[in-house]
Amino acid sequence: MKENVTLIITEKPAAAVKIAAALSDATDEKITTKDGVSYYEFYKGARKYIVGCAVGHLFGIQQIVKRGPFPNFEVEWQPAYQKGRSAFTEKYLKTLKKLARGADEFIVATDFDVEGEVIGWNVVRFICKKKDAKRMKFSSLTKDALDESFANLMPTLNWGAAIAGETRHYIDWFYGINLSRGLMKALSSTGTFRILSIGRVQGPALKIIADREKEIGKFESEPFWQIFLQVKDIKNQKVDVKHPKDIFKESELLKFKHLKGKKGEATTTIKDEIVVAPVPFDLTTLQTEAYRNCGYTPSQTLKSAQSLYLAGLISYPRTSSQKYPLAIGYDKILKRLKKYTTQVKYAVNKNPTEGKKTDPAHPAIYPTGENKKVPERDKKIYDLIVKRFISCFCDVAKVENKKIKVVVSGLDFGVRGVQIKEKGWINVYPSSIKESKVPTVEGEVDVLEIRMEEKETQPPRRYSAASLVKELEKRELGTKATRAEIIETLYSRGYARERSIEVTELGMRMVETLEKYSPIILDEGLTRKMTKDLEKIEVAKKDFKKKEEEILNDAKEAVSKIAKGMSENLDAMGKCLADANAIVWEQEREANTMSECPVCHKGKLRVMYGKRFSRYFVSCDAYPECKTIYSLPPKGMMKPARMSKKVADEAGKEEGDLEMCNECGFPKVVAFKKGGAPWRFCFNPECPTNEELQKKKMEFKAKLASGEVEIVDGKVIDHGKVGKKKKSRKKVGKKKVVKKK
Repeated sequence: MKENVTLIITEKPAAAVKIAAALSDATDEKITTKDGVSYYEFYKGARKYIVGCAVGHLFGIQQIVKRGPFPNFEVEWQPAYQKGRSAFTEKYLKTLKKLARGADEFIVATDFDVEGEVIGWNVVRFICKKKDAKRMKFSSLTKDALDESFANLMPTLNWGAAIAGETRHYIDWFYGINLSRGLMKALSSTGTFRILSIGRVQGPALKIIADREKEIGKFESEPFWQIFLQVKDIKNQKVDVKHPKDIFKESELLKFKHLKGKKGEATTTIKDEIVVAPVPFDLTTLQTEAYRNCGYTPSQTLKSAQSLYLAGLISYPRTSSQKYPLAIGYDKILKRLKKYTTQVKYAVNKNPTEGKKTDPAHPAIYPTGENKKVPERDKKIYDLIVKRFISCFCDVAKVENKKIKVVVSGLDFGVRGVQIKEKGWINVYPSSIKESKVPTVEGEVDVLEIRMEEKETQPPRRYSAASLVKELEKRELGTKATRAEIIETLYSRGYARERSIEVTELGMRMVETLEKYSPIILDEGLTRKMTKDLEKIEVAKKDFKKKEEEILNDAKEAVSKIAKGMSENLDAMGKCLADANAIVWEQEREANTMSECPVCHKGKLRVMYGKRFSRYFVSCDAYPECKTIYSLPPKGMMKPARMSKKVADEAGKEEGDLEMCNECGFPKVVAFKKGGAPWRFCFNPECPTNEELQKKKMEFKAKLASGEVEIVDGKVIDHGKVGKKKKSRKKVGKKKVVKKK
């Protein structure tokens, strides 16, 4: 008799573990294939359930013919491992295929958003060979949330999100790949090579920071003066007051110079104000607040939040909502959080504050209150989310605003003071309110001193990664899930640099070239319209495919016009980009050059990237005369470590000078990993800071000398391990499950 089997499709391995344990009451059995892919089995009554994992996108958009026309719209979904970079996904795809063959029911349990829906739908149609499946909808990976989701399964996929997601993938390919190829084609026509890219959101985002750079470049500082008086009342209370307007004409200073020794009249106004608690976190607000309070970039924040979600510690982070629904269980979460922080005592209100923004898929970000150890790397973000959640249930803060106004010879002066009377939510969440005490000054005052401070007007501030994410959201460009990634791409392509975002010569030339020959690529209006069209599909109830076809036809028409303009101006575009590339290449070469080579003392050490092995290393630029080379860690982008202003001042050096190792005198290298904090280290293998490395090196040499280890055809063979039986990776849950016949 054939067994009744349900395959539950998850997105991440960590989610598969959580879902299997929750739905089986921890009686699931973990099974690991010979390829190292794990899945989970358990029974509910006579039905067998299998929880498998898709590890994200197992399929991607690829063109059907390798060398097609320009532009090319002949594309289809193909397994991602065929791209080469996603080779690891092949074993997961094969495992799901095997599991799907024995199943008669399918449940999609991927993240409940557009991308999660596309991932689940692709598994259902391409692997399971089905037209539809049931759907679990949850916002956290707690047992309660997963049990409730399983008990209330949606009968079908969320088709609006699935079709909207597929349409976005097609559009992004049409724009991103075709237009990037056009740029590469233009550059290569000059005999120069560099990986360039542009896209329907990347283009407008680059223009935003380029426009700000142009504003800064055109800005001319202008001198101005601020006027301060020190006055004293009859009670001998002194206070400094300021003229409300900046003075831009030096001749106007004359009317202030005679005020010393004069008498004036002072009045003090005191007003109590209420400052309401902050609203719940949506993703953008979390990213901007994490930058302000922790110094985290948006991508670092998102990575940390995703990790906390998969650990079951917070709700789904990719949300636009600023509201907590009653269904999440306020009291239950606050009660659990008492074990984590004593600040829960300030949560005295039954209902939380809420913002204006909503999200049909997920509530605002909240801590689940699960009693688990928080990973140290994610603790700052978790603490911020916990504090924000608690603060939403706190009383308002009350502040006293004091305003002193002084009139001398018909000229106004004033000063403001702020004092917090009742902290309320400020007991929990960091506030931007700065207290400043001023005395109460009334009646006649004497002018004791006059001070004129000369200053200069300042150019507009550059965007930070966090403020750019906020600006993109304000202009409705990109999605909550992609904005941080777009900014990372601007950096990786060499269009932007520095924490306070500067546009490179290449980035500026890219904008100038596109403004001249293909301005539509930079058009915010076009991108915004497409985003709104995609959102309409997401919330639609019917005619999904018809709407998809209309949007794709519009995209094809727009890309065809752009491609035509590119082809007609290929040489001119190529020359402009090549000139900029040469400047940037020289700047990168200079930026990656370090101190004198310790071996030949002629060349200089330089951080290099080897395409053959796809990794960074340090070598002497006097090659091939000097073949000195040092290896670097395999992951991350590497650059010479340079001193910040603070570190340079402490060391008596200049900002931007090389940071040297205190132990061996070698220059340090800094590694940047996506979503991780920069890591500064000494790459000298003989340095005392690398004692562990030296120890392993000596042990290896000893084994090599004794014959225990042998190198054959470039491979290390450890004879001490040969013949040892491998330990089974199979783990069984708390309760052994017996198959029912």
